[in-house]
Amino acid sequence: MDSKNNKNNKNSKNNRNLRGVLVLLAWAVVLTIGFNYFAAYTGNAANKATSFEVDFSALTDLVREDKIARVEFKNGQILATPIDGYVYTDESGKEPKTYTNSEKTKVTLYTTQINSNNFYDLLDEHHVAYTAPVVEQMSPILQFMISYILPTILMLGAFLLVMRLLSKSSGGIGGIGSVGKSNAKVYMEKSTGITFKDVAGQDEAKESLEEIIDFLHNPGKYTAIGAKLPKGALLVGSPGTGKTLLAKAVAGEANVPFFSISGSDFVEMFVGVGASRVRDLFKEAAKVAPCIIFIDEIDTIGKSRDASRFGGNDEREQTLNQLLAELDGFDPSKGVIVLGATNRPEVLDKALLRPGRFDRRITVDRPNLAGRLATLQVHTRNIHLAEDVNLEKIAQATAGCVGADLANLVNEAALRAVRKGRKAVNQNDLLVAFEVVIAGSEKKGTVITDQEKRIIAYHEVGHALVAAKQKNAQPVSKITIVPHTQGALGYTLHLPEEEKFLMSKEDILTEIRTLLAGRSSEEIVCNTMTSGAANDIERATELARNLVARFGMCDEFDMMALGSVQSQYLDGSYSMTCAQETYAAADRETIKIIRQCHREAKEILQNNRELLDKIAAYLLQKETITGQEMMAIIEGRDPETVDNYGATREDAPKAFRPSTPNSIEAPAKHINIVSEPIPMPDFDAPREESPAEGEDKPAEGEDKPAEGEDKPAEGEDKPAEGEDKPSADADKPDQTQG
Repeated sequence: MDSKNNKNNKNSKNNRNLRGVLVLLAWAVVLTIGFNYFAAYTGNAANKATSFEVDFSALTDLVREDKIARVEFKNGQILATPIDGYVYTDESGKEPKTYTNSEKTKVTLYTTQINSNNFYDLLDEHHVAYTAPVVEQMSPILQFMISYILPTILMLGAFLLVMRLLSKSSGGIGGIGSVGKSNAKVYMEKSTGITFKDVAGQDEAKESLEEIIDFLHNPGKYTAIGAKLPKGALLVGSPGTGKTLLAKAVAGEANVPFFSISGSDFVEMFVGVGASRVRDLFKEAAKVAPCIIFIDEIDTIGKSRDASRFGGNDEREQTLNQLLAELDGFDPSKGVIVLGATNRPEVLDKALLRPGRFDRRITVDRPNLAGRLATLQVHTRNIHLAEDVNLEKIAQATAGCVGADLANLVNEAALRAVRKGRKAVNQNDLLVAFEVVIAGSEKKGTVITDQEKRIIAYHEVGHALVAAKQKNAQPVSKITIVPHTQGALGYTLHLPEEEKFLMSKEDILTEIRTLLAGRSSEEIVCNTMTSGAANDIERATELARNLVARFGMCDEFDMMALGSVQSQYLDGSYSMTCAQETYAAADRETIKIIRQCHREAKEILQNNRELLDKIAAYLLQKETITGQEMMAIIEGRDPETVDNYGATREDAPKAFRPSTPNSIEAPAKHINIVSEPIPMPDFDAPREESPAEGEDKPAEGEDKPAEGEDKPAEGEDKPAEGEDKPSADADKPDQTQG
């Protein structure tokens, strides 16, 4: 019974196919006949547009008048071509139309052929060329086949080819089926233009990938000992560390087909499209094995499956399920290796990470000092460098930077050299480019009042001085009060002398004191608090909370973890997973640490108040100083002779001009904040004669003590007034500094 049903189904399918072919054949015949008639009609219409019938006698008159250039006898007709410039007026229509024979407009006159020997003599007499074309007779059957049968066959074949292509795309007519095809880009051999020579600072990752490539090239030496080809490798690291660059280098070194696709390319608006694309990708890869498949941002489709979802049938989970099946299903002996890249490994499904699917987890970490130096050497291969460039010092100054930062740094340095009119990049260009990468470019048009400028200067010097007076602090590299595009009115740059991979409790407390020193300096010198310490307070609070909740350095909680890290390779945020009472107790411990560090930072600044004033005055004069210059002031040396990571001193004019713009007057230019109390004016002092009679007495008295304060300061006679003198003098450069 089943065989009979199968036979009936097969016959029914054959009948449907035969009917489909007959329908296509009928359409081809109809279209062929229509095209032939349309072509014939179009040709006749074109000929009739410039062909006009005349009487035989009129034609002979035109020959006698020498207005005919050529005559042709064809199919019982006489076709006459007039001479150039002949004008014919067609009066057959309602409105007569005039035609002039020329190269663009060919006018033809025709009439019925009449046997007359005199006509030939007339043509000879007037030297008119005449002819009758030789027409080869074609078989009517052959002519019919060329005109009708052959076009029908060609049209039928075209129909069948189009229908076959549409059926292969699984979408039929309409083209919707193409969304199920894989969008992977295929690279052959070194078409990416990148090899392992272009990747530096990731030796461990390169070693693992080189072994996989060698396995593809020489599988015999591995299978001889019983080793199996790894099915996949997952590249994990922070943004900019070079995961995609490593994959491109693999494509350049592998000499095998390399399929590159992003995780987002699997996701479409149609349900099931992602799974279809996964199937198609592995199907195409199996055809050209051995090969490598690279899926960038695999966390887009590889997120952990959540049991709380409605049945687990959403598009992303179907795509993930199909990917898991393909990773288990394909034959490992064919040599298909899957590379994945992500910076969020914590969100990936556990079934995707297990051995047998992704056998290797390759961490692409931030480069160390040697790695940064090698990376800078790679990116400066095509850059013209000046003789003073020392990449080792640049690598030392860029601790914590990833490969993308270093590439951007080198490019910004080259752009700056071009802006400065140089043909080579020097050390200054590289250092300034580093600051542009981390803090943005200078905001040259920002106007800052003397009051704000002084507060900013003491704030930044507070950071630097507290760092310099602590044993475990990172050295200060640069202090500036020039506003930058990333929101900083000034910043203090700390660069480590050597790389450290562990932080002790004292290191963390030292960092917190350094961060809180800016606000402490504002309180001591200017007797105020500003919003400029917001970021410092945020970072100090985060460090103190980590000390309590993550690092187990608090006596109250011993070594108890109060939370967990989220997005380790992105922002590294920390979420608390403890009871509310414990959370509140942790907050109290955090406040205690911050309060203690704040008090200690103020003590350091108060004990070094003289150095604080000296460095702030020098900073107000220069606007930007280096850490070496600050240490020279602390040690009593000349700050003009120090070295700044090998950079030479540029004598370019300062681009930053706070408080004295050309067209805008600062609203609070003459307001100064001082730490000492201001004495009352001496109203009994003799006042100067003034032409203005209406001035009141306090206004005159305010000017007089200002001069009186300077006189005791010169003689050093009055200590109370002499104490105010440094503050007044410290304010005077603020008012005049351009």
